[in-house]
Amino acid sequence: MKDVAARAGVGLKTVSRVVNGEPGVTLETESRVRAAIEALGFRRNDSARVLRKGRTASIGLVLEDLADPFYSPLSRAVEEVARANGSLLFAGSSAEVPEREQELALALCARRVDGLVIVPASEDHRYLEPEIAAGVATVFVDRPAGRIDVDTVLTDNAGGARDAVAHLIAHGHRAIGFIGDTEGIYTADERVRGYHEAMASAGLPVDEGWVSMGPTSPERVRSELDRMLSGPAPVTAVFSGNNRVTVTAVRVLADRPDPVALVGFDDFELADLLRPGVTVIAQDPVRLGRTAAELLFRRLDGIAEPPRRVELPGRLVARGSGEIPPPSA
Repeated sequence: MKDVAARAGVGLKTVSRVVNGEPGVTLETESRVRAAIEALGFRRNDSARVLRKGRTASIGLVLEDLADPFYSPLSRAVEEVARANGSLLFAGSSAEVPEREQELALALCARRVDGLVIVPASEDHRYLEPEIAAGVATVFVDRPAGRIDVDTVLTDNAGGARDAVAHLIAHGHRAIGFIGDTEGIYTADERVRGYHEAMASAGLPVDEGWVSMGPTSPERVRSELDRMLSGPAPVTAVFSGNNRVTVTAVRVLADRPDPVALVGFDDFELADLLRPGVTVIAQDPVRLGRTAAELLFRRLDGIAEPPRRVELPGRLVARGSGEIPPPSA
């Protein structure tokens, strides 16, 4: 900074104001300082800035899988809010492993991020209590935290599932199968709850063979779909619990001679271009990410209020697959 000040013929405070975007410098002086910065290759020392201000201008994002199509727009939305607030975003994947989630979250804290946005894999987040007490703002998104009370942004999973099943019932279906993710995952549990509530509300019994929870691998989903669609009393419609299940279901149903109604939870790329288009309950990952990040920066700006729980609605998008009637209709 001394070299820049000497070259530009100004004081150190003027250089500091220009570098930090502070007012009080004429355009001519700012231009002279920036020319000196360019000529000398000066770069602000962010490590020293952190020591002085106590903030790193960075936040961390822990996701299930950065490659998942659902999480990429969520991640981008968090990044855009961070950028608007002058912060960098560091992100990593937990791979749905609680130990990896904890390792990643604490590694980000060790690098002194100002806050964390977490899609949790664990059911116990008390390991974050010392970090939160030390001032690390924390917001959970897509699923709630376990055993701590912090800001949380969710989709109304049970409500979306009720809407999906009610839609199939309205189109004449009574035997509706559900294939979901592994039990114990918050979103999977909420969606199967919504399925049962919609069936009960319509006075429809649920055969135990109509519900299948487990890994979303194509092999398992294909096997369970084939089982549900065979036998003397097959299901006439399927509600799939997430986009990975839905993609496999589309492939399985395309090979069958008779059409089977399908509604999926989560939209996915090209769903509208298939024939028929796939009816879905669409979440808004951009809004989820943006809302979570905005809550985080409210905390970083010093807003003191009780932890908030924001629940965003899903949206039924009818494209054709969910409107196929049962064979007897």
